Amino acid sequence: MNADIIIIGGGLGGLTTGALLAKEGLRVIVLEKNAVIGGGLQTFRRGNIEFETGMHILGGFRKGGTLHRICTYLGIIDRLRLRDMDEWCMDEITYGEDNVTYRIASGRQAFAESLAVYFPKQREQLHNYVEALYKLTDEIDIFHLRPAPENIVSHSEQFLWPVDKFIAHYVTDPKLRDLLAYMNPMYGGIEGHTPAYIHALINVLYIEGPSRFEGGSLQMALALQSVIEQAGGRVIANAPVEHIEVREKAVQKVVTHDGTEYQADRYIAAIHPSELFRITDENAFPRAYRNRLESLPNTYSTFNLFIELHEGAFPYINHTCYYERDYRHIWRLGEYVEGQWPVGFMFMTPTSACQGPFATHMIINSIMPYEAVAQWENTLTGRRGADYEAWKKARQEDIIRLMELRYPDFRRAIKHIYTATPLTVRDYFHTKHGSLYGYEKDCENFLRSQVPIFTKVSNLLLTGQNIGLHGICGVPLSAINTAEAIVGVNQIIRKM
Repeated sequence: MNADIIIIGGGLGGLTTGALLAKEGLRVIVLEKNAVIGGGLQTFRRGNIEFETGMHILGGFRKGGTLHRICTYLGIIDRLRLRDMDEWCMDEITYGEDNVTYRIASGRQAFAESLAVYFPKQREQLHNYVEALYKLTDEIDIFHLRPAPENIVSHSEQFLWPVDKFIAHYVTDPKLRDLLAYMNPMYGGIEGHTPAYIHALINVLYIEGPSRFEGGSLQMALALQSVIEQAGGRVIANAPVEHIEVREKAVQKVVTHDGTEYQADRYIAAIHPSELFRITDENAFPRAYRNRLESLPNTYSTFNLFIELHEGAFPYINHTCYYERDYRHIWRLGEYVEGQWPVGFMFMTPTSACQGPFATHMIINSIMPYEAVAQWENTLTGRRGADYEAWKKARQEDIIRLMELRYPDFRRAIKHIYTATPLTVRDYFHTKHGSLYGYEKDCENFLRSQVPIFTKVSNLLLTGQNIGLHGICGVPLSAINTAEAIVGVNQIIRKM
């Protein structure tokens, strides 16, 4: 089966890249291993509840935002059912240590002012900090969908400062410093290593106003699929690629599990590089290239609770909530010590198409490193053994007990609980060690943590969260870069 472009992986990166290229007149085939397309946009159903697997909080979808402009260009914005989150409180963070709850507003000025309510002596510092965030994002043209300059881009000194140093430069209060890092779980922040620009991009994206999907995130995957198929392409689920044949430094064909062969002029891998190496011969890439990418550290994973709630038992909350045990662990979320885990978590009540005053379900995400489940890494889903099931039950209980500190009657609201561990994430998304955000970005060794779009195979390119930025905004921006590597620099950006 022939096409202009074959994309391996039907997640957000593969589908967005495919949609952009389809709009440029190319015939695209996307091959997705799972029965449901979408990667982190996938949903799953338990009873009458449809749970999102990854994309719970959306930034950039307000009018004029980056994602709104991309989806408008692709012609799908009107197909997406979105609900804006509370402007007066986009995020709520409770610290168990002193039982204080901070409510943070969206908006450039309101964000700083809402925090100044709790830290009035830091008002000026807060406004300076927010302005510094925006200045860092202004150094990244693609974040604002501006054409890439012809000359080499230079960045400010603060661009590659560690996040913790950046925050401390503007803010002196230790509690406020900790609080300003509350979005760490959104990008895998590590003290002394994560670059300030990553922190700035994520924060500004949500300060401009977060949203949610009404009725689940799969709708975006289906909308992107329609763009590809309306242009004569195909998106094929249940089609895991078993082998990529490379000869003379070029891909000749890809073969799926049922023996079907696909050929194209160009190929794009929208999968983790470790997975790419698994399905290619050892000599397809230079050893140094393979070893470098295999040696890069990955971001941490997560332990998730998907909770069906009793009818009328828990209110719908139109913003995201965080719970932290104390003010000293925000930079240590990736550590795992039984009896001390979790040090915090994020929870939310997703919205339905006909949302009323009460929530139908809740998702709780608590950061967890892969090492916590490494002893079961050679087992299969549903066959991991009784000790694994007992361990999951104990970790579930750890989270519920902390939730009861915030909501004493929470246990009575629970109807059913379904759990996901780093092994679930690994097997569901085929990411190494169940990594949430792909490779770590390290300001101490910045070039080493950068992965180029072009590979050592002439007609094979990369896209997805390991290339550039991650998340609901970062992955589509990386998709633009990959698509423009084929059709020409700025050819797509200028049309947006």
